[in-house]
Amino acid sequence: MGTVTNLTGAGAVDADLDRAVQAADAAALAAGVSVREVADLAELAAVVALYADIWGRDANPPMTLELLRAFTKAGNYVGGAFEGDRLVGACVGFFHAPAEDALHSHIAGVAGDVLGRHVGFALKLHQRAWAMLRGVSEIAWTFDPLVSRNAYFNLVKLAARPAEYLPNFYGAMLDTLNGDDDSDRLLVRWSLRDPAVVAACSGSAAPSSVADELAAGAVVALGIGADGGPEPGALDGTTSLVAVPPHIGALRNADPALAQKWRLAVREALSALVEDGAQIVGFDRVGCYVVRRTQK
Repeated sequence: MGTVTNLTGAGAVDADLDRAVQAADAAALAAGVSVREVADLAELAAVVALYADIWGRDANPPMTLELLRAFTKAGNYVGGAFEGDRLVGACVGFFHAPAEDALHSHIAGVAGDVLGRHVGFALKLHQRAWAMLRGVSEIAWTFDPLVSRNAYFNLVKLAARPAEYLPNFYGAMLDTLNGDDDSDRLLVRWSLRDPAVVAACSGSAAPSSVADELAAGAVVALGIGADGGPEPGALDGTTSLVAVPPHIGALRNADPALAQKWRLAVREALSALVEDGAQIVGFDRVGCYVVRRTQK
């Protein structure tokens, strides 16, 4: 039976915290996993191996055993999702500077054979409850803005809010997920007690609707052309829609040049809109960011 275990910490118990723990328990149960902190050396080694497999980096895994060991000793977050005794997902975060009252969630991944079971959702809700138990009010992380499933997960399923577009943030990564593409990232902030976050973690996600936005006068700032490539539009709308390719991973393998065109087009559109004062407020399952100006 899925469950959250070992959620203990220094935070005072309150109604929001109770609901956070209950939501984490429910998510783990629905995913059919147990989610808990990981500190044992052998289990930390399993985290390293899982990440190496996901990212295709056996010789240079995204996290090392020594670093994970140091993180846990220093009180940072390493969480694992287990199906029986088998680790099927993991999430790692470390604290910001003390004055910032935030945790940076650096990396999370789920084994390929459990994709679609919402194990990632269970991990993030465990991380949220863990952070709240320690009096932390916000978690931040980055993701590739071209990966539509991650955009939907982060902005809709979790109700995190975009804060900054970061061009080529990590430099060349050269793994099976990123290829030799630039590592642009969108930084999001997850305000753990925000009503929208509370609702999303309870299963009441609020996706955007491209059809509704277009009916209300939204402008297509970046669309998909007949050839499958990016098609620039207007950037002067009160509400703008910025499309991403349906399957960027497959596109990187099949047509790296076209994938790079998408990288540059999305970078230019989102950066220009945000620099002009607009905010990314949502994402539609069809693969569009909704970007809105409060003032023109």
